[in-house]
Amino acid sequence: MKITLILLLLCSLWPAAVNAQSPTRAITDPTGRSVTLPAEPRRVVSLAPGITEMIFALEREEILLGTTQFSNHPPAAKQIPRIGSYVQPDLERIVALRPDLVLATRDGNPRRVIERLEALNIPVFAIDPRNLAEIKASLSALGTVLNAEAQAAALVADMEARLARLRRLTAQIEHRPLVFFQVDAAPMVSVGEETFLHELIILAGGRNAAAGGPAYPRFGWEQILTLQPEVTIITSMAGGQSPEELRRAWEQWPQLNAVQNGRVHVVDADLFDRPTHRLLDGLEILARLIQPQIMAPAPAAAEPER
Repeated sequence: MKITLILLLLCSLWPAAVNAQSPTRAITDPTGRSVTLPAEPRRVVSLAPGITEMIFALEREEILLGTTQFSNHPPAAKQIPRIGSYVQPDLERIVALRPDLVLATRDGNPRRVIERLEALNIPVFAIDPRNLAEIKASLSALGTVLNAEAQAAALVADMEARLARLRRLTAQIEHRPLVFFQVDAAPMVSVGEETFLHELIILAGGRNAAAGGPAYPRFGWEQILTLQPEVTIITSMAGGQSPEELRRAWEQWPQLNAVQNGRVHVVDADLFDRPTHRLLDGLEILARLIQPQIMAPAPAAAEPER
C-alpha cells in the first residue's frame, strides 16, 4: 500500500510538471465540462473500446498508451496495454502510464475514477455519444482535441453521405416489418426508444417491437409470442452463447413469424454495441436484413457475349 501511494504521488506530479512547460488550452467537452489540456497531447489513455476505435480512425494511434480490456478493433488495438475494463478501469495502471490526457465516456466510465484522475492533475476529456448525431459531434470534438480535424471531417462527411443514401432508399418503402432486437439472452433483453439501436432500426426501415418502454426492457417468451416480430436481430454477444445456440432458442418456437419466414439473424456485436462511426456498417447490414429488396448487394457484372 505504501509503495502504491508513493507511485500515485510521483506520477501525479509528472503531468503537472509537463503542463507547466507545455502550451495548454481550455476546451469544453461534449458533456459540458471545461477542461484544460495540452495543446499537443502526446500520452493518451482511452477508457472505452469505442474511443480507441475513433483514435485509430483519426490516425492518432501513435499517442495511445493504454486502453480497456475489450478494445479489439482495428487488430492493432489488441497490442495496446490494458488498463482494466470499461466499467472498472484500474487507476494505478492509468497513472503509471503518465498520461497527459485521458479520454472517457459519460455513459459507463465510473465518475469516481474520473474525479481521482483530475485530483491527480491528469486532464479528462469526456464524450457522450448516445445517437448518430452525437457520434458525429464526438468525432469532431476528438479531432479538435487530438489535432486531427481533417480526418474527423472526412469521417463525418462519410457518415452523412451514407445516411443520405439510406434515407433515399427507404423513403418509398411500403412495409416496415416489426423488428425484435435482442442484446442479451438470460434474461431476454431488447432495446427501447432511448437507445441508438432504436434509431438504427427506424433508419433501416423497420419498427421497433420494444418501443414505448424502458431503454432496455426484459421479455419472456409469452410476450414475444404475443408481439409476433417479423424479423429478429440478435447480437453475437447475447448471453455469451454461440450464434447457433442463439438461433436455436428462437427456432423452438416455430409459430413465430420470424422463425417461419427464416428471418432470425445473428449479427456482429461490435458493429452494434459501440457508439462509433462503424455503426454505419451495422446500419447498412441491418437495412439489408430488414429491407432486402432495396438493399440487395449489387449484381455481379454480366459476362461478355461470345
